[in-house]
Amino acid sequence: MRPTVEVSVPPAESARTTTRHRVVVRAVAAAFLVLLSLVAGCATPSDAGPAQNESMPSASAPAVVTPSGEVGAGWSSAPGSPPARLEIGAIGVDSDVMGLGLRPDGSMEVPAGGFPAGWYTGSPVPGQLGPSIVAGHVDWGGSPGVFYRLRDLELGDDVTVVSQDGSTVRFVVSAVEQYPKDAFPTDKVYGDIDHPGLRLITCGGQFDSDISSYDDNIVVYADRV
Repeated sequence: MRPTVEVSVPPAESARTTTRHRVVVRAVAAAFLVLLSLVAGCATPSDAGPAQNESMPSASAPAVVTPSGEVGAGWSSAPGSPPARLEIGAIGVDSDVMGLGLRPDGSMEVPAGGFPAGWYTGSPVPGQLGPSIVAGHVDWGGSPGVFYRLRDLELGDDVTVVSQDGSTVRFVVSAVEQYPKDAFPTDKVYGDIDHPGLRLITCGGQFDSDISSYDDNIVVYADRV
C-alpha cells in the first residue's frame, strides 16, 4: 500500500442481490485498505495528531445473500440494530462503537482518536449474514488505542456486540492473522460468507518511522455463536 494511492468509490447503497453486494463490498474494500494503510491504528506512536472525521450516523444494513443466492440456513435475514458497544473480555476492551461511512472524496471515515472502535455502516449489522467490519487504532498519540491488544486474541475467545436496541450478539474468535499491507487478502476479509461473521482490523508488525506507518494489518475473524 505504499506509496499512498487515491481511490474514488461511489456512495454505498443497499445491496439486494449477491452481485450488487459484491460490487459494493469490494469497492468499499479498496477504499478501506487505503484507509488502514494510512490511519487505522497507524498513528505515529509519539506525535500523532487528531484526524479529521465527519462521521455519518449508523444505519441498518439490509440482508446479505450468499453466493448461491440463498440466505444461510438457520440465520435471520431481517435487518438488525446497529452496534453500540464492543466487549472483548480477553483483552480488556469495553468500547463504544461509532458509525463509519464514506467521505465525499470516497475515502473511508475513521475514528478521530484512539477510541472508540468504528463499524463500517456499509457492511452487515453484526449478527446478520455476512462479514461485519469493525476497525480501530492500535495506538494514538503515544498511548494504546482500542485495539492495542487485538493481536493477543486466541481461538475461542468471546467477542460481544451490544446493539443500540439493547440486544447482544456473541461471536467466537476463529482465527487471528497478520498480513503485510501490500499483500492484504481482500477477498478473504471482505468476501461473501454463508454465516454471520465479524472482522476486527487494526495495524501491526514493525513501525516504519520513515513513513509513520506500521508494515502489517492484524485481522481477527470471528463467527456468531
